[in-house]
Amino acid sequence: MKYIVILGDGMADEPLPELGGKTPLEYARTPNLDRMTGTGACGMLRTIPEGLEAGSDIANMSILGYDPGTYYTGRGPLEAMSMGIDLKDDDIAYRCNLVTIEGGMMRDFSAGHISSADGAALLASLEKELPDVLIKPGVSYRNLLVIPQGKGCTSTPPHDIVGMVIAGYLPVGGDARLLAQYMDISRRVFAHHPVNAARKTSGTSPATQIWPWSGGRKPRLPLFSDKFDKSGGIIAAVDLLNGIGRCAGMKIIKVPGATGYLDTNYQAKARYALDAIRHLDFLYLHVEAPDEAGHLGSIEEKVKAIERFDGLVGTVLDGFHGIVAVLPDHPTPIRVKTHTADPVPFVIRGKGTDATRRFTEREAAHGMFGMKNAVDFLPFIFS
Repeated sequence: MKYIVILGDGMADEPLPELGGKTPLEYARTPNLDRMTGTGACGMLRTIPEGLEAGSDIANMSILGYDPGTYYTGRGPLEAMSMGIDLKDDDIAYRCNLVTIEGGMMRDFSAGHISSADGAALLASLEKELPDVLIKPGVSYRNLLVIPQGKGCTSTPPHDIVGMVIAGYLPVGGDARLLAQYMDISRRVFAHHPVNAARKTSGTSPATQIWPWSGGRKPRLPLFSDKFDKSGGIIAAVDLLNGIGRCAGMKIIKVPGATGYLDTNYQAKARYALDAIRHLDFLYLHVEAPDEAGHLGSIEEKVKAIERFDGLVGTVLDGFHGIVAVLPDHPTPIRVKTHTADPVPFVIRGKGTDATRRFTEREAAHGMFGMKNAVDFLPFIFS
């Protein structure tokens, strides 16, 4: 038997007055998800263990069967693994956003979803001022900062504090003093950089500084093939997911046109998934777009992302006859513009049927699979 799990990042939400009391998932036109629900069965999944942050790192690690309480060391080192950085045992790797701070307030956690080329140019200038650390450009605003012999610290994801004064959310403990220095230097370097001059001229948010967060040491995960006795692969456009997959020894499949944003190539991801599953036992197909729309607080973009995601699901359903599961990793509600730890709906085709007919948060709560914990999800599907 072969298996595909399709993950709509941040797709779950709350009822919205603007949508007549419906969630974006309820409001969107999703004929393929509904077709899947009508021939499958639903349930709810707790993806964030109690006491842990509602992050994509925690949630996706849990869904893939790795208990974050045992294996999670931070988001930064997972992304470092994806970028091919060979971390030493005493290195601390931080996720390093390019952000827009104005008037002491977090205006934009992504600096206007800065292009990878613009971000790399800014970081190249910063690197000259910070010779003792490793700065690695990633995709768009998602970059990496590695401190040799680092100590770690407590930090806040920038997408959690959009519209808020940053003074109460700066890094604390361990590497905090160093990180504060690096942030100050980045403000000076970026202030008159040609990239930001051009962005201001065009009316686009400038990248005013770096924001390091979620640092940690190199993680050590059991191989997916040893844990489940199956070959596994992953399709994702964000370094975090590919980092988890690489740590677990899964095959990382790159897709042309996969951007990790609203404009990602949904159908290319579906086609590559159908090709990859011919050679694998299990495939994890991740789509970031609904989460990005949730962080933007855009109802229109979130509905569009869900409807495009639905088209991807349809292509997979038509071309694959094994077991398919669809779910979000966590909600990213429009109201709060960040992640929450609420349980998420899931639907599985190939393990029975129930009375649910639409894939929504409210209908899935009445599905025959009931409530499950994420670390038990793959063992349940494989059983």
